[in-house]
Amino acid sequence: MRIVTIFCWLFCICSVAAGSERHQRPNVLLILVDDLGYGDLSCYGASDVATPHIDRLAERGMRWTQFYANCPVCSPTRAALLSGKYPDAVGVPGVVRTFSRNSWGFLSPEVELLPDVLKRAGYSTAMIGKWHLGLAAPNVPTLRGFDFFHGFLGDMMDDYYHHGRDDCNYMRRNREVFSPPEIHATDLFADWAQEWIKSQKVGSPFFLYLAFNAPHSPIQPPEEYLERYRQRHPDVSEKRANFAAFVEHLDAAVGRVTQTLLDTGLSDNTLLVFVSDNGGAKYHGADNGTLAGQKQDMLEGGIRVPMCAVWPGQIAAGTRSNLTAMTMDLFPTICEAAGTEIAAPIDGRTILPTLRSAVQQWEDRELVWVRLEGGERYQGRPYYCIRRGPWKLLQNDADESMRLYNLSTDLQETTDVVADHPQIAAGLQQALRQHIARWENVPYRDSSGNGPGEK
Repeated sequence: MRIVTIFCWLFCICSVAAGSERHQRPNVLLILVDDLGYGDLSCYGASDVATPHIDRLAERGMRWTQFYANCPVCSPTRAALLSGKYPDAVGVPGVVRTFSRNSWGFLSPEVELLPDVLKRAGYSTAMIGKWHLGLAAPNVPTLRGFDFFHGFLGDMMDDYYHHGRDDCNYMRRNREVFSPPEIHATDLFADWAQEWIKSQKVGSPFFLYLAFNAPHSPIQPPEEYLERYRQRHPDVSEKRANFAAFVEHLDAAVGRVTQTLLDTGLSDNTLLVFVSDNGGAKYHGADNGTLAGQKQDMLEGGIRVPMCAVWPGQIAAGTRSNLTAMTMDLFPTICEAAGTEIAAPIDGRTILPTLRSAVQQWEDRELVWVRLEGGERYQGRPYYCIRRGPWKLLQNDADESMRLYNLSTDLQETTDVVADHPQIAAGLQQALRQHIARWENVPYRDSSGNGPGEK
């Protein structure tokens, strides 16, 4: 009898401990913004834009100085984020658009995405905002692991107040067509995120993927934000003033969402990641700081992005990392934090040890970028970039010869040293060819021949 009593006592202790561990699994709030330049936040050196709410995230956690988007454009980075794999490995080497003649991606239905992995660990999963990985089944959020979706299926909006694209309404609540009021999309997405967070219960872990369209074009700051910005910066160009005011409006929306986490008591057990999907478009007024290039380029300004992560008690406040990491690394990082196993091989590597102030060193890691695009400049041909350590081999369109830069001595990528280091260039070229061969047969269009919006 005594043995039975002891056994029951030990069983209860183990059950309580297991339950406690489950309750300690963090909520995850992943905020992705669109076309935010490396120099468009105060915490990354911007002197002409005020971003106190995003700056506060950087102060409360870790800010990264060598974090890269998986592509210099939207859809591939989003595919990498949700799959943990290179975008060309999952069928999204370029931008997903409405019509097949100009769409360069079809997310593989066989690939398990992050929300499905987290659901196995007991997470409720939601996505709010810009999807940009498909406009019809099977590639809509609620068929790819999200319990709830409230947002925009398409790429860019033609107008932030009317929310359409290509004369189509891509706003959805789950799978139902939804026509929201004529409120700025940035405010709508923040409102919907606040509502969803308030509906969650303390102790029941959630994953919320909040993807803003801003500050992607069209550059439409609310008038009051532009007026306030003009009062503070009367001498700034019209293009820059509009973009900066747009970013300040986005910052305010991020602040409302993070304040809701605090108000609901969920903040202390939430891993929050803030990141951009690619570099800023200088032709729209973005600023990539001292980095060369911009959105669409394989130069640093097109792929190096702001990223910060906050997790009270796990990530030390006010810290900084210069580890070279990539969007696809967030997949295994979040899974490790959630304590869930990844069933299939991925390309991403967890950065959770670095977030927890351990030392990770990946000097021999190769990072590859691929983009496929049409139009007169690209003509349906891919272009590439590969980095190993400080060495970076790249081209900005398929007609260019490969250029080699040493980022440790030439961060601005001003001096091509391919002629001085032919063996390094050849080694990187060989590694790139191996990557291309590995994934070149992955289809990037639906086998039916339809574009994502033609069903």
